[in-house]
Amino acid sequence: MLSETSNTLLSFFQNAAILTIILAFIGYLFTFFIARAMARRRDKLELVNRRLNEFYGPLYVAGQAGNIAYRSLLKKQGKTCSEPILDSELKEWVLWMKTIFIPLNEIREKIIIEKAYLIVEEHMPQCLLDFVTHVVGYKAVMAKWAEGDYSERRSTIGWPPEFDHYVRRSYAALKAEQTYLLHNSAWRFFHWILRLKRK
Repeated sequence: MLSETSNTLLSFFQNAAILTIILAFIGYLFTFFIARAMARRRDKLELVNRRLNEFYGPLYVAGQAGNIAYRSLLKKQGKTCSEPILDSELKEWVLWMKTIFIPLNEIREKIIIEKAYLIVEEHMPQCLLDFVTHVVGYKAVMAKWAEGDYSERRSTIGWPPEFDHYVRRSYAALKAEQTYLLHNSAWRFFHWILRLKRK
């Protein structure tokens, strides 16, 4: 009878030891996967922050400033479009180009050339290449202006209309991703439940 009780106790302690080992292993796996997920999330947030701070954010701000200035110039001249640039408007056009538009364009050109590795897409978007080409075209115009030749008033390479749309869309998408990554899992779960209830 004593031997039977000893065997039962021994079996109980063996099972308890095995269960403890299994639970410890499960705990280790859980901790490992949580730590790995958090590290991935941290790395992703860091990349999103760099893209916003060093590429899309400055492009967006410079673009907004340029658009506000352009609309202001048109309003001052009582026009809805800068074309054609009349002789009577040339002096003011050259002033605004040299002091506002060209410096803003050069800031954006430098960002695109030096920080191209932060582009979201796998391949360079065509509108970014078109923008850099547009700026380069103005450099030739500016060189003529420096010599007193104002026969050309605009870059022969036109402004890419999709450029501003691309920058705005990319900036908004990255801001949304940043907000998502900054909030904790409980907050996301709560909002997911709310969305399910609305459906």
